[in-house]
Amino acid sequence: MNLADAPQRPEAYADRIPSWPITESARLIACAGESLVGVLATAANSASATAPRRTGIVLVVGGPQVRTGSHRQFTQMARALAAAGWPSLRFDVRGMGDSTGAARSFEALDDDLHAAVLDLRQAHPELERIVLFGLCDAASAALLWLQRQPEATRALGVQALVLLNPWVRSAQTQAAAQVRHYYVDRLRDPAFWKKLLTGGVALGAVAGVWRSVRTMLGTGSRSPAAGAPSGYVERMAAAWQSFDAPLLLVLSGQDYTAREFEEAVRIQPAWAAALTRKNVTVCEAPAADHTFSDPAEAASLEKVVLAWLQGHCV
Repeated sequence: MNLADAPQRPEAYADRIPSWPITESARLIACAGESLVGVLATAANSASATAPRRTGIVLVVGGPQVRTGSHRQFTQMARALAAAGWPSLRFDVRGMGDSTGAARSFEALDDDLHAAVLDLRQAHPELERIVLFGLCDAASAALLWLQRQPEATRALGVQALVLLNPWVRSAQTQAAAQVRHYYVDRLRDPAFWKKLLTGGVALGAVAGVWRSVRTMLGTGSRSPAAGAPSGYVERMAAAWQSFDAPLLLVLSGQDYTAREFEEAVRIQPAWAAALTRKNVTVCEAPAADHTFSDPAEAASLEKVVLAWLQGHCV
């Protein structure tokens, strides 16, 4: 699938205004002695939806972001979902935005995700399925929660994932992405060789290329250790491999995080079969950056997500 194939691709930001009326309400969500602040978006009435929905979406925010997302990405996505009849909840994790508590790593958001999903289910008890939607390390946080608490997530009805540019950084993937998507381009550039031959490129830069190549090749051939996965990337892979429900993966073309994910799939045994599993739909967004900051790319993403939900999560 390609994001450029999204139907009726809009060129104007105004085209992203929801087609149906929606309502938004503030939520105060208890979480491990702290309070999360969220916004619940729903269709204004049941007649606004094309069909009754039994699925709700929790938008997980990662990194130093709040519930609006970069360029209001999550606000716009949540409203598009609600306008099509899917209730959606976007929220600030502890220590971010309007939520209380200390800020924490994406590796420690299990309680936040549990609280948010539970709140959405309480607001809409008719829901049978919850979709987790996450960008970058929020996508990673969702997989880590599934890996650590499989029984709890099943009980809550987490039965689908939408993952945008998942964060899987390691020395290995970072070096591989640099070599394949930065240094190779430089080596193909005649200007680089001219600078190298005339002393315009420092020897330290050349040494940097060699270090990256050694890191990529030296770690890429290692086999994973026996037993339970240790690092967060391996634990993410374990969750991915055990997740049999619908999963939509979106990879931006103008994003190194996406390139690192591709390298993880290519060179790490734990990820080798990730993209070929029957439950996985892969969507490529050649012109999009990490946060889909271009309005047309963001609008196309909304259409792809809505179409995928219609096909897998009605």
